[in-house]
Amino acid sequence: MQDAENNTSTVTSTAWQIVGRLVGAAIVLAITAFFTPGFTINSFWALAVAAVVLTLIDYLIVKFTGLHASPFGKGFVGFALAAITLYVTQFFVAGYSISWIAAIIGALIYGVIDYFIPGNQ
Repeated sequence: MQDAENNTSTVTSTAWQIVGRLVGAAIVLAITAFFTPGFTINSFWALAVAAVVLTLIDYLIVKFTGLHASPFGKGFVGFALAAITLYVTQFFVAGYSISWIAAIIGALIYGVIDYFIPGNQ
């Protein structure tokens, strides 16, 4: 009986961690879009879907390459992956548009904001 309760607690905790990461990603993404010229997100739903897509793309990159798409996490490679991830997301999310230059600037801004907002590093 104790194991079933611990398993349920672990699943609940994991679900809240995922929700927390998505909310954090959406906040960082919204701030980044606000400060980056050439980067627009048209609605709250586009922001929410973009946060999910960015999280999934980052997960897949980590799963298959072991590299994190974090501008300050892995030096130039992480910065380039963050810019590419920001750019590629527009092909999966309606209401999200970004130019190549904005993706590069956005990766820098995203990294700075992500560095200062507490969370899992």
